[in-house]
Amino acid sequence: MIALLLAAAVAATPAPEVSPEPPAKLGLCVSCHGTDGRSRMPAAPHIGGQNEAYLVWALTQYREGRREGDVMGSVIGVLSRRDIEALADWYARQTWPAVRDAQAEESR
Repeated sequence: MIALLLAAAVAATPAPEVSPEPPAKLGLCVSCHGTDGRSRMPAAPHIGGQNEAYLVWALTQYREGRREGDVMGSVIGVLSRRDIEALADWYARQTWPAVRDAQAEESR
């Protein structure tokens, strides 16, 4: 019964509004990760479609010095918590590259 009530409450809760606009600091990420999260460099991971909470966690780890990366270390200092959340939201809403590639192959 409780599960049914919780499911009804979740269904009645409106989805948060998602802005189609890219985050202000997306330009810092594009040269390595691309606008869509598809890596442009062998050493940079694909992050499009990645879990938003994971992206926030990873970027926070870089900012706190708990995770190291030459390029990330030089970029992370200019990102506020709000910037990190906006970037994580943006990249999480992109299509994971492997899914996109599979869809492209199917349409051929």
